[in-house]
Amino acid sequence: MTLWRIRATVDDRPGYLSVLTASLALRGVNILTVQVQPTEHGAVDDFLVDAPDTLDEAELIAAVERGRGRDCWVARSEARGLVDQPTRVLGLANRLVRDPDATGEALRTLLGADAVSWRPATTGADRGSTGTSMVLADPAGGTFALSRTAPAFTPAEYARAQALVELAATVTRRAAEQVTLVLPGSVEVAVRPACADDLAAVVELHEACSPRSRERRYLSGAALPRPARLRRLLEPTRGLTLVATTTDADGAVVAMANLLGEGDEAEVALLVRDDWQRRGLGSALLRRLVSHADRAAYAALVLHVRADNAPMLRTLHRLDRPSSVQRDGGLLTLTVPLGVPVPSETSTTGHPGMSGTGRRHR
Repeated sequence: MTLWRIRATVDDRPGYLSVLTASLALRGVNILTVQVQPTEHGAVDDFLVDAPDTLDEAELIAAVERGRGRDCWVARSEARGLVDQPTRVLGLANRLVRDPDATGEALRTLLGADAVSWRPATTGADRGSTGTSMVLADPAGGTFALSRTAPAFTPAEYARAQALVELAATVTRRAAEQVTLVLPGSVEVAVRPACADDLAAVVELHEACSPRSRERRYLSGAALPRPARLRRLLEPTRGLTLVATTTDADGAVVAMANLLGEGDEAEVALLVRDDWQRRGLGSALLRRLVSHADRAAYAALVLHVRADNAPMLRTLHRLDRPSSVQRDGGLLTLTVPLGVPVPSETSTTGHPGMSGTGRRHR
């Protein structure tokens, strides 16, 4: 028996697929897998079959055409073709997570393309698939151009390929956003955007912080926040959450910084593990959040700080940006305008430090 791939278009009507499969069965062809890809011209059926050694390509095409299939394409296959399509795509996605530079090779493998090339940015008019040519938008800029001799690309193949390209761009962007900070004493920490997978490590961060640090961060008491609340903080609807991790094998999260958007303002809050305070980590995280807020065109940052939280006030002072302060009992609300020139010497609060707070998004 010999493995073959068969692709044919079948009218999307009741019973038509069964006619095709019956025609193949009459010639001793065993269908191992089938994928149906809807198109505007009918359903494109992609078969992996096991056929008698006596059947050749022409006889298989004749069998398909007798079964009311059209635009038939037949090619020999290998045992690796037995891997189902979802498993194959997941394997390629895993490869791109580890090596986003392998996007071209992943596309070649996914689609059986004969040629894959990258082009500089162009207009979006030519993006899509036509016959045996395909153009994919690269979110990082430019396009990927693919071609193969046969068969023609389908809309489903285009969607899968575009999803892989976007995955590679996301991985590349996250890698670019990760930086290594060198703190006093040549101690290094990695800073990167948070994700849902950080939940367990962020719970451990809160457990390792003193009640005083947690109270300064959340203003509502020293109790541990519920996991559901932390999950929302890790992936805010608008804004950005950064985590700082050790660079050893443990990779423990030692600080978390939140930028949470509300209208044209963004609220900022920091939490630094007690044994990592007074090293400049809070100031470094705050500056990165300010830079992100500037790029996102927020009008101002808002911070809620206890009046006795001298470390956080010192951290704000190091921003060297003007701010307005409103006091409500023991709580200070500081507003830092963005998008305005920063003077060379500015006095904000007169207090310096580390640890952090937040109120509305606790």
